[in-house]
Amino acid sequence: MKMVIGLGNPGGEYAHTRHNVGFDVVGILAEKEQIPLKKLKCHALLGEGLIGGQKTVLVQPQTFMNLSGQAVAELLSWYKCAPEEVLIVHDDIDLPFGQVRIRPHGGAGTHNGMRNIVYLTGTDRFPRIRVGVGKAPAEWDLKDWVLSSYHTEEERKTAFDAYCLAADAARCFVTDGIDLCMNRFNGKAGGTKKEG
Repeated sequence: MKMVIGLGNPGGEYAHTRHNVGFDVVGILAEKEQIPLKKLKCHALLGEGLIGGQKTVLVQPQTFMNLSGQAVAELLSWYKCAPEEVLIVHDDIDLPFGQVRIRPHGGAGTHNGMRNIVYLTGTDRFPRIRVGVGKAPAEWDLKDWVLSSYHTEEERKTAFDAYCLAADAARCFVTDGIDLCMNRFNGKAGGTKKEG
């Protein structure tokens, strides 16, 4: 079994903001694979189905971002998943806007959702997909930046292309594992073939 968890904040006011990358990527993957996200369990909205013949759970935690670890810890216990079988998708202010980066594990960095997951599960062995939202401009407060939406058509296209690329990478993780996923998708930006 594999699990793909997209981090975000629940509620309409947070929909499609920079901080909700994970929700949007999981939503795209759910639509592509025809796995409806309609079950509430373990403080999360989830869907269960098959991706490439592999039993898969797609997850959007319904705690707020800073408490993401609560849902993740409960899901690990409920589904008896090892951390290595759980892919976490989240935004990253330290990556250029539109860049997608995959890692097999690692520290939480500056991301409060990942910090809470590592703290409450006691491990950082989760594979993850980070999608760059770029650094906050000098005149912006960081919180306001990550909770803001994309304003121009160009920004929305870059974001959507990156989200689609991340959804494809998540599918590759499920079907082929983290190593092939990294080899195939690292370095691509905004859904283009450009290497970073």
